[in-house]
Amino acid sequence: MERKRLRKHLKRIAVTGAAAGTAFTALSLGLAMFVMRGKRQTLDEDMEWQTAHYDTSFYGELEKTNYRIRSYDGYGLRVQLLKNPTPTDRYIIISHGYTGNRMSSIKYVKMYLELGFNCIIYDLRGHGLNKHTFTTYSIREGRDLAELIRDTRKRYKGITQLGLHGESLGAASSAACLKYGPQVDFVVCDCGFADIDNVLRGAAGKFSFSVNIADLGARKLYHYSFKDMRPIDSLEQNRVPMLFIHGAEDTFIRPDNSRRMAARTKGISEVHLIKGAGHAESVLTDPVLYKKYVSDFLERIKH
Repeated sequence: MERKRLRKHLKRIAVTGAAAGTAFTALSLGLAMFVMRGKRQTLDEDMEWQTAHYDTSFYGELEKTNYRIRSYDGYGLRVQLLKNPTPTDRYIIISHGYTGNRMSSIKYVKMYLELGFNCIIYDLRGHGLNKHTFTTYSIREGRDLAELIRDTRKRYKGITQLGLHGESLGAASSAACLKYGPQVDFVVCDCGFADIDNVLRGAAGKFSFSVNIADLGARKLYHYSFKDMRPIDSLEQNRVPMLFIHGAEDTFIRPDNSRRMAARTKGISEVHLIKGAGHAESVLTDPVLYKKYVSDFLERIKH
């Protein structure tokens, strides 16, 4: 009788354990999907937000060329050239943030047109008009950008200066691409992350343990770990001049991320904080000071 009761009890424990294991697996996969496959904005939705927050009327008047390039693995990236009304052989590639698209980059375009650049904006992998896929927080995105740089050098002859400007995920991707030794003259990183792990844990707060659970799901579903999403590690041997701009009140990706990357790179670097600016708000909070930081930096690296 005791043996029978024991067997029955062990069976109940096994069933409960299996159910708990299934629930844990479902939780880890669900969290991974939430982090890496978040809902993205359409071009119209993004443009509507941009137009509500600043004057975008100049965009409609620009000469545009739309095209598509193939990345290192055959993935297609939608790209748009915004030609400067004043002829120039200087180009800037602007990378947007997570869930946005090329329309998010328009807030920086007017400044770079005034500074004498043609502007290249594009949809990051999994965003905009590109085929939907998961985000790797700078790993694949950095390689995509390296391919876009190579394409730009081939497509537009006689380039005298080619720079990168990135916001948030775009900034992280701009830093990450430097490990591939791209032929660029400078990089401006706005509110980028040094590693995604510290951002996720900061957002999770007292539930930071959930990042470990999500990481298990990410490795199982997508074969990538959050621990490897570290654009800061791409700066170990970097000599390309880098300007870091960050909102002083950014509580999502904290300014220390920019300071850490500036300390890691081996080339010229500057860090500037914009008072009163939250995440990805610096250029809208103080556009005059923002442009001064960029302009002064470009003057500095000329010598």
